[in-house]
Amino acid sequence: MGARIDNVGHDVRLIPPIYVKPYVKRGKSDAIDAEALCEAVTRPTMRFVAVKTIEQQALLSLHRARGLLVRQRTQLINGLRGMVAEFGVYIAKGLARVIGFAEDILAGDVLDLPEIANEVIYNLCEHLMALHRRIHWYEGRLKLVAKEDARVRLLHIIPGVGAVTASAIMASIGDGHQFRNGREFEAWLGLTPANKSSGGKEKLGRITKMGDPYLRSLLVVDMTSLVRQTKSHPERASKWLTSLLERKPARVATVAMANKTARIVWAVLTRNQPYTPHKA
Repeated sequence: MGARIDNVGHDVRLIPPIYVKPYVKRGKSDAIDAEALCEAVTRPTMRFVAVKTIEQQALLSLHRARGLLVRQRTQLINGLRGMVAEFGVYIAKGLARVIGFAEDILAGDVLDLPEIANEVIYNLCEHLMALHRRIHWYEGRLKLVAKEDARVRLLHIIPGVGAVTASAIMASIGDGHQFRNGREFEAWLGLTPANKSSGGKEKLGRITKMGDPYLRSLLVVDMTSLVRQTKSHPERASKWLTSLLERKPARVATVAMANKTARIVWAVLTRNQPYTPHKA
């Protein structure tokens, strides 16, 4: 909608609701909200949201649909695992183990259970495999988009950044010029530590998690995979990450790597140049 309004000559400004709330004096009505918006838009330091193009919104629809099916698959897996556990059947953790169990059931493997229980488990496994195939279709479509877009291919070169994450970043922030630097981008993702300093004493806490939860989760998952590869193949890893893993727990190193990767992503997008690691 913002792109269409912009096409007819209007200057569209999108403001996050959390930045408008302080200007609401009292109560809740359309007039009070409009007054708060007019007050907030005049502030010289106000931050605005970049208007997405129709192409960006179309690409984000792929990600939203995939995320919806992934949540449904997770819910179904938890329900199936809990149901068979009532009968003393244990399914090991991990997506591959559950998919293997469902494939065995659909191939004709019958549990030593009452007939009605086997029918329910069979139907759930059938539904699980249908969801799994549909998710694979969405991931394949996203990988195809990643091959067609030059900027997505640039992001895919960055170590640890997958095709799904690269396309999601491209659809969400475009060329990244709405952020002045990489730190603003990582703060928008919620990957910066919360600042609770007072009285001249600096105190930094956990990451804020105030930004886009979908992009943040994708980056953290990608960096988790990169940390695992570092442990299994240390000769391929960067010295910075290897040194960090020697001093910090794996989860702390994962978030720190996601923080660093966010700054690299911003630099690659704004400069439109491929990632080149610094050599000692």
